[in-house]
This record gives sequence, structure tokens and C-alpha cells, in this order.
Amino acid sequence: MNATVSAALSRLDALGAQGASYAFYFKPSDGAPFYQGNCERFRSASLIKVPILLAWLSLERQGLVDRLELCDLDAEPQVQGAGFSWMLASRRLPYRDVLLMMIALSDNLCTNLIIRRAGLEALQHIFREELGLRGTELQRKLMDYAARERGLDNWITPQDCIRLFECIRALPQADRAVVDEMLSVNQDDLLLRRNIPRDTLDFYHKTGSLSGLLHDWGYTREAEIFLLTERVQDEPAVFEVFGEVGRLLSPRKS
Repeated sequence: MNATVSAALSRLDALGAQGASYAFYFKPSDGAPFYQGNCERFRSASLIKVPILLAWLSLERQGLVDRLELCDLDAEPQVQGAGFSWMLASRRLPYRDVLLMMIALSDNLCTNLIIRRAGLEALQHIFREELGLRGTELQRKLMDYAARERGLDNWITPQDCIRLFECIRALPQADRAVVDEMLSVNQDDLLLRRNIPRDTLDFYHKTGSLSGLLHDWGYTREAEIFLLTERVQDEPAVFEVFGEVGRLLSPRKS
């Protein structure tokens, strides 16, 4: 394995010894996949928004939803956190824009509006039966602390994160273009691409973070990669590990 990732994995092992959970996956297009981890289930944080996007596209292919339909931004409680849709003067937007803010800004209100329109149970059914995501759980809306107190949460597994790459590769061309476009404008560059110079790499990815939890999942034209971490005590140290691992995505010199 590349010396860059070997050094990062040594630091992940050290974090694991301190009680942190992690899962790392890297597959170059011209090589074998590499996986290392000490946990098989993570709170999803905002990574759940990727399967939600894929499930919406499935519903759209069935004629059950439409990106051009207008969404009432006031139809859900005005949760904050990531994103700023709760601040917008315009309160009616096409669902296409709501989906874009869900991915690019990780907007929680927009995510809840998508869940409301599609239906939580319908989304979960598509995760399992159509996308083959056996360990992904959407049990509550974002920022729903009351549901969390009742023991409901959202989950992802490393195996499902690998499966997501397959799901995207299998999309119809038009839907693949939508997914690529939205993931390419993710505004959070603090994790896997933190050490990659700006404007040198097309990286299609989604990040997620909570206290003690940092995730980044994505792909380029030459590789697939993710790093999931939870129960983190020293977040600055983990940021550096993300940066080291992310160097694997640096454009190859000819």
C-alpha cells in the first residue's frame, strides 16, 4: 500500500486504540480495493443524504415525484444547523433546488422537506429493496432531537458505502449526470480534499459531521474512497488523517 495511506492508517490504528471507530476504503480504477476498519455500523450524519438523493431519482423515474414541482419551504419546522434555506426570502423553490441545497450545503431543512415529500417509509423501502442498502436506516428527520431521545437515529454501514458506488455506476445516464453535478459542488472541503490544491480535481463527494463523528465519501474518475470515523476524542488529529488519506486522490502526473 502507498506510503501516504500507510502513515494515515497507522494513525487510525492509534485512534482505534483510544476508543475511536473507523472504516476506510480506497479503490483505484486500475487496481484492487483496500479496506480497513474496526466498526461495521456508524451513525450516518449527513451521509444519509446520498441514498435519499438516489431514492428520490428512483421515485422520479416511477413518476411519483418531480424535480420541477414547487416546494413550500415553510411546510416543515425551520431547523437550522447546516445550510441556510430557513433564511431565504423566497419560500417556494423547485424540488431540484431543494435537492441541490441538501447535497451541496448539507441543508437540514431541505433534507426534511425531501423526506416529507417522498415519505420516510418509501425512502427506506427503496434503500432496501431497490438500492440493496441492507444496513442503511432512515429512522427520523434531521435535527429531530425528540425522536433521537426515543432511540431513533439514522445509520450507514461501510458495506453500504461500497454499495453506493455500484448504485451510482448503474444509474441511467441522465440521472448519473444529476448526481455528479450535485456532488461536485459540495461546499465542505475540510476532510478528504483538504490537502489537494483548489481547482485541480473533480471530486464527487458528500461529507457528514456531528460531535465526535467525521465522514467523507466520494469518487473521482479514477478512484472511489471513503473514511468514516466516530467516537473521536481528538478531532484536529482526525482532520489531519483525512488530509493524508485524501492525497491518494491527487491527479496523477503523466
